[in-house]
Amino acid sequence: MSTTPLRAAHENPALPPRAALAIALICMLFGANTVAIKLSLTGLGVFSAACLRFAIAAVVISLWARITGRPFGLGRGRWREMALISVIFSAQVSLMYLGISNTLASRATLLVNLQPFFVMIWAHFWLPGDRFTWRKMAGLALGFSGVVAIVRDPAAVSAGVTTGDAVMMLATLLWSFNAIVVKQVIHRYEPFHIVLYPMLAAIVVFSVEAALWDVAPPGHVDAAVVGAVLYQSLVTASFGFVAWNHLLQRYGAVSVHSFLFILPVTGVLFSGLILGEPITLRILLSMGLIMAGLFVIHFRQRKTIETVPLSRNL
Repeated sequence: MSTTPLRAAHENPALPPRAALAIALICMLFGANTVAIKLSLTGLGVFSAACLRFAIAAVVISLWARITGRPFGLGRGRWREMALISVIFSAQVSLMYLGISNTLASRATLLVNLQPFFVMIWAHFWLPGDRFTWRKMAGLALGFSGVVAIVRDPAAVSAGVTTGDAVMMLATLLWSFNAIVVKQVIHRYEPFHIVLYPMLAAIVVFSVEAALWDVAPPGHVDAAVVGAVLYQSLVTASFGFVAWNHLLQRYGAVSVHSFLFILPVTGVLFSGLILGEPITLRILLSMGLIMAGLFVIHFRQRKTIETVPLSRNL
């Protein structure tokens, strides 16, 4: 696989208020996705929920690509790269759903928002010219201080959620590695290829996992469960993909990513409001540290940067 760094796309233009509001809204929608996953798992098996979500999203994205006239063909010699991305994606999402099922949504939200920090670590060793700076190291220290704040919470040990936390950490690590792989090859594909084809492969994997391990539905499939699945499929995996990539292409990664600190806030807030989870001082401390880390890394860095599409798989 080529390790040639991507070409910088353009300087980040000024961000008008309406665009800033749109980015903030999309980040809020992404931040609430962990809560939607947790809610869907009250009525569906872990892997059944993942399979249903991505099956719906794959249909919607395929229709969107067909209507807008985008080519589906990958070209010769590219299936090997896509197979690697698909394997990592399937493992990552399987672990993510499994982790969320064994921890609190608020904790899962904070742990999954470590992805940008892990990406920085991978990029330092894998991407030429993308090395640590003092700013990145300061953000990294703040972010992982937030992890320490929640994993050392005595209440978490007594509640038995630490196994789920560990699985979430592994899933986030895989997600960040997948982002590095995608970053190196995205220029050879239509952006929706990187989302659609791994989804299609993952649906097969989730179906097998569901048949093996989702023995019986854990609860009643009511309107809340259906709504949670549709939220994941239509709002984040479909609309979110299109809107996020449009904003990236128009305003650049620096401007858009400076809003990522909204995600952990939204996830923690809705975990308390919708699921009734306790928002402890340690959760608030962890959220503050992770937000600060994201803020330090992304806010007001004005330089030329590539616009790498981001699929919020959560």
